[in-house]
Amino acid sequence: MLMLIRLLLILPLFFLLAMGPVGGGKDASQQPNPDSMTGNRAPDFSLKDMNNRTVTLSSLRGKVVLLNFWATWCPPCKAEMPSMNRLYKSLKQKGFEVIAVSTDTSLFHVKEYLNSNHFDFIVAHDEQRTVSKQYKVFSMPATFLIDRNGMIIEKFYGEYDWTDPEIRKQIEKLL
Repeated sequence: MLMLIRLLLILPLFFLLAMGPVGGGKDASQQPNPDSMTGNRAPDFSLKDMNNRTVTLSSLRGKVVLLNFWATWCPPCKAEMPSMNRLYKSLKQKGFEVIAVSTDTSLFHVKEYLNSNHFDFIVAHDEQRTVSKQYKVFSMPATFLIDRNGMIIEKFYGEYDWTDPEIRKQIEKLL
């Protein structure tokens, strides 16, 4: 019983620490505004995928990209990945790419999760969270829809069913 109480007290602290610093003592007016990125060029980045190959956003110019930030400790992140995979498989022949960027601090947990769950899209690892900071990600999942010219069209907050007809229609308009 004592162990359960300790776990219940420590678990919320773990989640807060895993997310990293949120405010740093700044008031809300000084917080990064992720919506300010919509309509701007998506910052380029270079990360390693699960096969240790380099993934860059600029190498996908000319394709519509769904850039998703997630973590293995995030239940909504994991819940949306199967529908994201179905969307990817149905649109990849039309010039659609998905990059799922894990912000886990340990690559071990990412590989363990992927060994149990097969996805066809690119999974990259942002251990230092440099790319998630570039994109002003402060909660997960966070997903950016990027057009063929590298412009951020929309940012999606939270879990989505990526096979929803309205979302699919929005993406297909860009293809």
